[in-house]
Amino acid sequence: MDMRLLGRTGLSISPVVFGGNVFGWTADEKTSFEMLDAFFEAGFNTIDTADVYSAWAPGHQGGESETVIGNWLKRGTVARDKAVIVTKFGYPTMGDDKKLKAKWVVEAVDKSLQRLQTDYIDLYLSHFPDDDTPHEETLGALAKLKDAGKVRSIGCSNFSVEQLRASLNAADKNGLPRYDVLQPEYNLYTRNKFEGPLADLCIAEDIGVISYYALAAGFLTGKYRKPEDAEGKTRGNRMPDYINDRGLKVLAALDEVAAETGESLAAISIAWVAARPGITAPIASATSLKQLEAILAAGRLTLTDAQMALLNEAGA
Repeated sequence: MDMRLLGRTGLSISPVVFGGNVFGWTADEKTSFEMLDAFFEAGFNTIDTADVYSAWAPGHQGGESETVIGNWLKRGTVARDKAVIVTKFGYPTMGDDKKLKAKWVVEAVDKSLQRLQTDYIDLYLSHFPDDDTPHEETLGALAKLKDAGKVRSIGCSNFSVEQLRASLNAADKNGLPRYDVLQPEYNLYTRNKFEGPLADLCIAEDIGVISYYALAAGFLTGKYRKPEDAEGKTRGNRMPDYINDRGLKVLAALDEVAAETGESLAAISIAWVAARPGITAPIASATSLKQLEAILAAGRLTLTDAQMALLNEAGA
């Protein structure tokens, strides 16, 4: 397995990260265990989750995904030091004001550690920016967690280039650890949230990037080509964002590359992200062993320059 250094964190991660948002939601514990076992048996090593997963589901309150991962770790099939666990805190839910305040950081990490049944988190991310909390307050709290050994490295998710730059300046000015990882939305269809100044800053500052929505909520698997394809599906409400002229042009390019490689559209879409400048590894989810095959294939797939150029142009 071609592991990749994640910025300055010292972590080596697999070329694709398993998205744990589905654990305890659209994938029950048994299925989640089977997929995690297969993922690690194939040589991959990194799982992404968050304390809020899957609070959006009826009857859920958040923490379900971390609980499943913790139960899986407890089985001991994979040694703790062989798994890179990424989780996040500070999602603004139900109108609360916890977000990235120092007090909430301290409370949130202990709850995540308990659910994950581990002594430390490899990478802890501020889930969303919080303009009401100074960067130095959050970074100061995270510094204490690092000193205590509860967190090994830190990063942020969904920050704009201005917010990320401001956080770096606050860390430098106050002698605090900086965010060494960014988690942005990025895929063949949605490119403007990362490409450009934000990607340039990450490259210049050696910030590792693990991007999410590699499959654009499932659109880039090719399953949804007309509005009726999305009716009654779990993520069907997202498809109107993608089923348009540009989206269909992207699918056509993926179809062409699929014919050349014999790989699925999902595997090609993930491999495209993994090969883009500034990206360390994309995050992708699966709800069955069959879907997991695309993630494993993407980690082994190298697209040609011509194939990359075709996809780049289609999704521009």
